[in-house]
Amino acid sequence: MAHSSAIAVFHFLKRPDLRCVAEETCVAIVAGRCAASFGISGTTLAHMRLAFPDRTLRTGPAWVIRHGLELTLLLEGILLRETTTPPPFLLLLRASFAAARTAALFEALDEGTGQNAPSPAWAGLMGADQPPSPTVLMEIWETLETHLPSEARHAATPSLPLFESLFSWLTKTWSLIGPLEALMAAGGDARLQLDPRNGLNHYGCSHRPRPWAATFASSTASSVSERGFAAAERVRIRLQRALLYDCSHSMLLEAAGNVRHRLAQYYGLPDGERVILAPSGTDCELAALAIAEMNPARKPVTNILIAPEETGRGVPLAAAGRHFAADTARSPHVPRGQSIEGFGPIAEDAVEDVRLRTPDGSEVDEVILTQECRAHMERAIRAGRHVLLHQLDLSKTGLLAPNETVLETFSREFGQDCDIVVDACQARLMPSRIGGWIQAGRAVMITGSKFFTGPPFCGALLLPEEWRTRLDHDPLPTGLKAYAGCGEWPECEATRGLSEVVNHGLILRWAAALAEMEALTSIPSLEVRWRLERFLSGVREAMTQCPDVLLLETPTPVRASLPNSWDDMTTILSFLVRAPGQGAADEFIPLELEKARQLYHWLNADLRPVFGPDEPERESEVAGLLCHIGQPVAVPSTALGGEKAGALRISAGARLVSGEPIHANLSTEVRLAREIADARMILAKISLICHHWERIARYDPLPTYAPATLPVPASARSLSQQNGEK
Repeated sequence: MAHSSAIAVFHFLKRPDLRCVAEETCVAIVAGRCAASFGISGTTLAHMRLAFPDRTLRTGPAWVIRHGLELTLLLEGILLRETTTPPPFLLLLRASFAAARTAALFEALDEGTGQNAPSPAWAGLMGADQPPSPTVLMEIWETLETHLPSEARHAATPSLPLFESLFSWLTKTWSLIGPLEALMAAGGDARLQLDPRNGLNHYGCSHRPRPWAATFASSTASSVSERGFAAAERVRIRLQRALLYDCSHSMLLEAAGNVRHRLAQYYGLPDGERVILAPSGTDCELAALAIAEMNPARKPVTNILIAPEETGRGVPLAAAGRHFAADTARSPHVPRGQSIEGFGPIAEDAVEDVRLRTPDGSEVDEVILTQECRAHMERAIRAGRHVLLHQLDLSKTGLLAPNETVLETFSREFGQDCDIVVDACQARLMPSRIGGWIQAGRAVMITGSKFFTGPPFCGALLLPEEWRTRLDHDPLPTGLKAYAGCGEWPECEATRGLSEVVNHGLILRWAAALAEMEALTSIPSLEVRWRLERFLSGVREAMTQCPDVLLLETPTPVRASLPNSWDDMTTILSFLVRAPGQGAADEFIPLELEKARQLYHWLNADLRPVFGPDEPERESEVAGLLCHIGQPVAVPSTALGGEKAGALRISAGARLVSGEPIHANLSTEVRLAREIADARMILAKISLICHHWERIARYDPLPTYAPATLPVPASARSLSQQNGEK
């Protein structure tokens, strides 16, 4: 490859989303002379070339490059598979229009990043909610065919019946065609949808890698990693190729089974038949309640929650069998708060809450908490009800309750009258510990989107044998078809009323999360512990040196001892922020919850426009760094006279332990030092915001996917810096 062309390829491949896609192609990507914006030559894998004008490779627009990459990937799939069904020319048509739709959706997502350029008329048509008519498809084809190898363009004569057949295919597949970052946003509720103003979802996350941001948000949600994006992209390519041959359903069923099998392996379960996939931990709550209602005596259920204010906003509604949001993974509109069809009648004592914190914010004494749980259980059983007791491991701020000894006592005392489900959605646990709980008869809710730093909205309910057996008898509540499909559950009698459609967004998100889970397991447990300790001790030290934050002491999780364990550590560092207008020597008055939420959003925004170009270099660097940490949690505070304070969180996640593939040239010590340096920058940005609160409030800047220019945080420096160059 010519030197200038190699430089050009390197230029656009610096974008992590494009690099992950390009790495899956087999063809050479070159700069050349093209009549169109790009061209493909050769009709065999050995001779295929993807050529762009040199300027396109150097400067974009990125969506043109994405279009070329996608068409190449689809053509490779056709060349690798010998078939006459569908006919070759129809396959070419399908591949061309699928690539065009992917490019159009990519262009819409890329808007506002500085990478977009004027697009052709067909881009708007192919990015719409419905496919264009057959006659319009014929007009678009006149442009799309120019990208194909010349010998492939005239394999058949275009005709209206041919494009009517194409239109029928597009109508069936339209929602399944697209770039990964669009498809991963499907199959959840409104919180997954990207804000068109900034390219981020409700959690401040992107479905594209975001290596320039300082990210310690694993207690809430994280943007997808480069490792996770690449793993999910491989599944997406399989889906796009399967669509061409009308076999996407079987491919997705197989992929769902593969996810359930890999989760079973990870946690030491016999097989994927003990795993239920769900978009979120709150959806897992609905599944747990449904199975609890299948208890042997078919008694109505009393659901005992631990600190629902420190789990999820919708959990209390889901725990009562009610719609917990205004939409679901499968339905755009449901009546929030109303009972879901098929769940048992909701009694006054159907859901009981047990608080973890006292009015002054301290943790409730363990003896008092145990007594309260016991009282709720005894009262429910006397009333002829079945108990579903939750263990919370861990809360949003890192608390655990009830402890292991208490649960074992309750199991012996209440036996068949009580089911226990562990809310382990934070997943800050040794896999063998979770496997042991399931062996002991407890169900466990986990997610791939907290500690494991997978994309938001990938959950699972892991079943003990007795729970799994219940599914072979009674059907699930009919209203669950708005939340789940057969492919996410084991094959059983219970799911006969669920949809056959597979949640492709959920499968793609789990593919990304599993890549991070498996990367973590490749590191010995003692090494995991050392890396966590190194980072957490460095951040604690930084917090003690910052006068604008107050670290909340969280007790170490009390768990049974396991060899070489690391999950007895506090990996969520919760802290309060000093309210503006105070001096360092004043009594510490924390930010109340709403202002903490403002601060959380401003941390994830480029603040340099607020300060202008004349600020000192260090202050400008701090203001421009995008910082993503855990959302504020409401905690009681006597200093606010009854108002709730907002506790923000810096958390250690699996990605921090294993690093990204791009970090391979860094020693572990150097990489962790840079992670700690990023955490110090976050604290510096908090101080900057507190000292200029009113000035920033006048602008109220939005979080953004990327800054206008990309300052590189310490943990994501270029390869040349990693190799010691200045």
